[in-house]
Amino acid sequence: MSKQLSEISKFLSYVLRHEPDAIGITLDIDGWADISSLIAAAVNHGKQLDRDLIHSVVATSDKKRFAISEDGLRIRAVQGHSIESVDINYAEKVPPEFLYHGTATRFLGSIRKNGLLPGSRQYVHLSQDDQTALTVGQRHGKSVVLKIRALLMQQQGYIFFQAENGVWLVDHVPTSFLQE
Repeated sequence: MSKQLSEISKFLSYVLRHEPDAIGITLDIDGWADISSLIAAAVNHGKQLDRDLIHSVVATSDKKRFAISEDGLRIRAVQGHSIESVDINYAEKVPPEFLYHGTATRFLGSIRKNGLLPGSRQYVHLSQDDQTALTVGQRHGKSVVLKIRALLMQQQGYIFFQAENGVWLVDHVPTSFLQE
């Protein structure tokens, strides 16, 4: 992904996951924003954006963070929202035996005490494989990958979802289901 597309991806992540008010757009309950409104608001706030750039970011995002509606008129982040007004209706899904969570070693003390919590997000994000989790953890410092006994959690009543991009979502992960 080019530097320009990377910058646009970060901008879209910010406004579509966390702060649509920063540029004056509104997301519906499923997280969708009107693309024309997004472009106009971005331009009004000094960010050059057009449909081609948006489509390029969506198409080239290795993490598949965004989706464009079937009619091509709306865009949303597929997961990772910290906005309470967004409540994407994910389908409940049975997870594999193990899922993984990448984090920085500096967070281990808190995690060992409290388990994995969503923080400002709506869900804890889990990866299907340890390599993806390692990559995620590296963004936050010296990384460590935690192995989650996901199927056992589900069998004990915890509800798992999977976003369109393959990221697994759960409300929290108690310490009893964590392995280092």
